[in-house]
Amino acid sequence: MDIVESKQISEPIKSEAQISHLALDIGGSLIKLVYFSTNSDSSASSSSKDSVAVSSGNEGRPVLEGKLHFAKFETAKINDCIDFIRSKQLRLSGFQKHGAPAGEKCTIKATGGGAYKYADLFKEKLGICLDKEDEMDCLVAGSNFLLKAVHTEAFTYMDGQKEFVQIDHDDLYPYMLVNIGSGVSMIKVDGPGKFERVSGTNVGGGTFWGLGRLLTKCKSFDELLELSHRGNNRVIDMLVGDIYGGMDYTKIGLSSTTIASSFGKAISDNKELEDYKPEDISRSLLRMISNNIGQISYLNALRFGLKRIFFAGFFIRGHAYTMDTIAVAVHFWSKGEAKAMFLKHEGFLGALGSFMSYEKHGFLNLKVHQLVQQSPVDASRGGDKIHDPPNGELNENQSIDCSICLS
Repeated sequence: MDIVESKQISEPIKSEAQISHLALDIGGSLIKLVYFSTNSDSSASSSSKDSVAVSSGNEGRPVLEGKLHFAKFETAKINDCIDFIRSKQLRLSGFQKHGAPAGEKCTIKATGGGAYKYADLFKEKLGICLDKEDEMDCLVAGSNFLLKAVHTEAFTYMDGQKEFVQIDHDDLYPYMLVNIGSGVSMIKVDGPGKFERVSGTNVGGGTFWGLGRLLTKCKSFDELLELSHRGNNRVIDMLVGDIYGGMDYTKIGLSSTTIASSFGKAISDNKELEDYKPEDISRSLLRMISNNIGQISYLNALRFGLKRIFFAGFFIRGHAYTMDTIAVAVHFWSKGEAKAMFLKHEGFLGALGSFMSYEKHGFLNLKVHQLVQQSPVDASRGGDKIHDPPNGELNENQSIDCSICLS
């Protein structure tokens, strides 16, 4: 997708409010939605955190002013997603392929394994066909777009400090994209449409959720994450100090508080599962998985000489402890030479890339050109401490003001 900088903004179309161009990313654990609505559509409005002024590309081309909205649902509760699409009449916002019979069903862009698994369900319940896009293509396209178009998209987080990162568009590539969903994919991105999945791990968000549910009886990811806020992993994790009598192992640079073995104390403690607090188990589990992902990600970045690593996916959810653990792991193993960076719309890269594929295929001649200005987001306060909201998610429901150019 082209990024066009211009001070001339086309006049918006004077038409009735509408919701259009829905796209889906149906993963193993979560379904993510991105859809566009015109500004006058009160039923879809939400407070916007990011805004980008948009150029029309060619003079005289009509422009729809509006917002990109983001929503998510558990895949196990897919009927809730279907009800949402029906209630918003989003099923009417697809397209018909060129030359298709007038009676052919509406088609919606979708990516992820669920686009195949649940295709018949969407056809049966909503009367729509899912036009499937490659998952990795969509992840990279969504990431590239956000890093170029949204001024305050990327940030670092360590020791309670969040700082926005200014991305030089001429020096964006190459970078490592680590997408943490049910599993983890590590993608080396060399440019628009140029990428390679270089590694991954099956220990990801699904592992945290699955093991957490078995060990704590939590019924949802959010409940498990909230539980970890109150936990103390040192009750269960074996630290270097536990082995060295409270001392550091200075010869190889390990402090007494370094985790030597996740869940290691359960070996020597004469306790059963019910003797441990669920919050301590959740905290230890979150720490173990986040550390593992941070270390593997850096080692793969090291293979290709990459200093810039972006972490995305709904495992993170803007959760301070998760981000801090990943960032510390990258900092430790790189000896401070590499930084972990996070994305504000972390969980919606695939859905956004799927949305952008409307343009790639020429349906409706959709053009979205973004850059130039952002609505007031105080990046100068990037060093201020972040405090977790009650549900632990900092990045949820942040719509993007934009315009869509149609020919």
